[in-house]
Amino acid sequence: MQKRIFGNSGLEVSALGFGCMGLNFGYGSGISKEEAIKLIRRAFDLGVMFFDTAEAYGPFTNEEIVGEALEPIRDQVVIATKFGFQNGMAAKGLDSRPERIRQVAEESLKRLRTDRIDLFYQHRVDPSVPIEDVAGTVKDLIAEGKVKHFGLSEANVHSIRKAHAVQPVTALQSEYSLFWREPEQEILPTLEALGIGFVPFAPLGRGFLTGKIDESTSFADNDMRRNVPRFTEENRKANQALVALISGIAQEKDATPAQVALAWLLAQKPWIVPIPGTTKASRLAENLGGATLELTPTDLANIERATAEMPLHGDRYSPAMQRYVDHQ
Repeated sequence: MQKRIFGNSGLEVSALGFGCMGLNFGYGSGISKEEAIKLIRRAFDLGVMFFDTAEAYGPFTNEEIVGEALEPIRDQVVIATKFGFQNGMAAKGLDSRPERIRQVAEESLKRLRTDRIDLFYQHRVDPSVPIEDVAGTVKDLIAEGKVKHFGLSEANVHSIRKAHAVQPVTALQSEYSLFWREPEQEILPTLEALGIGFVPFAPLGRGFLTGKIDESTSFADNDMRRNVPRFTEENRKANQALVALISGIAQEKDATPAQVALAWLLAQKPWIVPIPGTTKASRLAENLGGATLELTPTDLANIERATAEMPLHGDRYSPAMQRYVDHQ
């Protein structure tokens, strides 16, 4: 697989990473630990060298799975994890106090079976802790060799600039896809100016852009999409026009909608690295095909023209999670 470098950081990763959250968290019951380990190693065999996890996924169990899966090939991969919630639980609120960041680093190192965290993200900006203090704490961890690179997630331009002035930010991880394009307004220009990479999560619109979800789809009780306004039956029906557009292009390209959606993201900037996730080996192979699908300037212009006239319906977060979006 082709490689990409995050801005000015020198950190090189595969053009597509693997988002590990859904293996056991967020989208229903997930798969067994054994199956998850097998799938992570399969991703590596197919060229993926960038794996994303967090203490909050589980909490804690996702890091354990990733650590066991990657231990035999640790020096050939880049592992990203995150801090920022009380006791690793989003429902309990934010916690980016310096002592908590240090605690998370030590505990994540053990669960990940490694001596360093390649990319350590603040999972969400904590308004009660100056972001300069957060950046300074991670800077100290970098000096100690426990962390290699600093990242932010869902941070706004103001927070990015303040953090970057203390410790250079290697990557921002935020939602970005044909289903959510807000980062194009201020985030992407800022990242380009500062030399920061971008890691889009939910690059397939939490599965919507695969074309496998419609108004008749039902979600498990423990599937987070049950509580997301964008995934109400009414909004799923209203947003099918976007899926139809992508599906039409996919048919012309002898590709799948998911591959078109990922290829579109990769075409936006050379320092963008999406992290699609899946629990199925067949979907893993399909997603990675997006890295070799080339969309022509005409394809991209057609997508731009069509989507400019296409309103999308429904908020991307439930009210409970919306409170963690960085509005500073």
